[in-house]
Amino acid sequence: MEYIYKTKGTCSTQIKLDIEDDVVTNVSFTGGCNGNLKAIPALVNGLTVDEIEKKLSGITCGFKQTSCGDQLAKACRAAYEAQKSAAAD
Repeated sequence: MEYIYKTKGTCSTQIKLDIEDDVVTNVSFTGGCNGNLKAIPALVNGLTVDEIEKKLSGITCGFKQTSCGDQLAKACRAAYEAQKSAAAD
């Protein structure tokens, strides 16, 4: 399932990802720091939602209360919950 998440509090504005069961692939960011937003998807490709949350939840960026990594963790959880809801319908 493809999922699009609108980020909050980061330079990136959107995260697009694919999720099947709880495995995340094909992560891409719109906006943000070019190098980081190429590296993060490469590092998390094929990981589960729980693994991504453990690695990235709570990371901040400078003075911000969140980061692109933290937003990705939130996006993955939201995608997982949306996928479960769709399956239940």
